[in-house]
Amino acid sequence: MRFPRRRGSGGAPDIPPSRLSARDLVSEALAGMLQRPARSALTGLGTVLGVGTFVAILGLTATASSQIDSRFNALTATEVGVRDTAGGADPQLALQVPNAFPRDADGRAGALNGVVAAGVFWPVPLGEAATVRSAPVAGEAGERIPVVAASPGMLRAAGLTLGSGRAYDSFHDGRAEQVAVVGRAVAARLGITTLESRPAVFVGGHPFTVVGIADGAERKPDLLLSVMVPRGAAERLWGPPDNAQRARMLVVTQLGAARQVAAELPLALRPDHPEWMAAEPPPDPRGLRSGVTSDLDQLFLLLAAICLVIGAVGIANTTLVAVLERTGEIGLRRALGARGRHITAQFLAESAAQGAVGGLVGTTLGTLTVVGVSALRDWTPVMSPPTVAAAPLIGLVTGILAGLYPAWRASRTQPAEALRR
Repeated sequence: MRFPRRRGSGGAPDIPPSRLSARDLVSEALAGMLQRPARSALTGLGTVLGVGTFVAILGLTATASSQIDSRFNALTATEVGVRDTAGGADPQLALQVPNAFPRDADGRAGALNGVVAAGVFWPVPLGEAATVRSAPVAGEAGERIPVVAASPGMLRAAGLTLGSGRAYDSFHDGRAEQVAVVGRAVAARLGITTLESRPAVFVGGHPFTVVGIADGAERKPDLLLSVMVPRGAAERLWGPPDNAQRARMLVVTQLGAARQVAAELPLALRPDHPEWMAAEPPPDPRGLRSGVTSDLDQLFLLLAAICLVIGAVGIANTTLVAVLERTGEIGLRRALGARGRHITAQFLAESAAQGAVGGLVGTTLGTLTVVGVSALRDWTPVMSPPTVAAAPLIGLVTGILAGLYPAWRASRTQPAEALRR
């Protein structure tokens, strides 16, 4: 601060108001920070955490959205479901047409352009007393295991991966052969470890030869927890599907053909009654992607804002404590001629500097977090340049806002009162 000497009209020295140059302001702010390095570091820690969380959350959101896009395009966008609605509102019609899917439904759907695989399935209504057991390992009690009637096309559409043996085919289905495919976990529950001994399972007392053990199902993993039997055998032994759980069809299409295939399926399956078939195309990929991204952005932005508010409160609290601790210094400066706005500028400069440094460190830590998480998850890190560029500025603004009240309070301190403390 400079105090130029002038003389007034009466000969007495006339001291003009003091001035605080930008250079003096920066040096005072740095001196205030460096005199108490530990307190300054703890004060800036709030901004580091807030800005770092802000950058990390936005980066992880962009990276996760990119992964959602790729998975959605790979699986969901190529899948169409078809429901049997023949008995939906007419119980009499439901009794007359228990299964609206024709016998050659797999072939009819597969003949459409763009269809990769298609198949019909339904849960077999066994009743409460029926159980599944193997012979002779698991004894007579049996297990409560779901049984699914599925056409050969359904096994292909579900993306079934066989660990041993083979899947049944149209020959087994057409002749209603009593063969079965089970998941690896179901095989373990039933005590089946190998197919070399030609194991069999008894479903409600009916024997089925196990021809394959499945290790995975890309689109219908719940099939791995059931016993899959040909629908021809299921219809011969237990009748058509229950009206409460009617048959469904899973259709796998080429990428981009799902919505067109869904429009053609009812007429291809039942040209005489297309209203009995309800095709469910996948949602529009663009709408779903934008919706998921918007939801994630709003959620994580809220979390980032909360972190920033917490950091700002920390800076404000620490700066306010600093004002109370430096009351004597403030009083001395005021006694030497410093104006209230000089005190305000000094404390605002200190809090702004702490916010800016915290913003820079937080941006670096947030970027490293995104890169580290992406490397661990085998993802491609996605960072928005505007986010990285704006994060230090956010730290600076946070520091200024947090220092407003402590700086205002410091400027209101009267010299005489401050020196008496």
